[in-house]
Amino acid sequence: PFPDAILDENGQRLPATYANFFVINDHVLMPTYGQPENDEQARVTLQQAFPNHSITPLDCHVLIRQHGSLHCCTMQLPKGILPPIQ
Repeated sequence: PFPDAILDENGQRLPATYANFFVINDHVLMPTYGQPENDEQARVTLQQAFPNHSITPLDCHVLIRQHGSLHCCTMQLPKGILPPIQ
């Protein structure tokens, strides 16, 4: 599913998409956009695609304002910045 359009203060569309999820170990981090029906439909879809993973929704409004989203921001973290996931 697609989230409804989210616009910045200048009326430009921000890159909100549920395709920008991130798979890590036995979890899937899923972007959300404060759209309960769309967010839930995306969560259900990802759970079907990853039946053995926990789906963890994360609000990504701040990230799309920088013209990226969840998966994008994970690509720029040098090794050792984040603590190990337990």
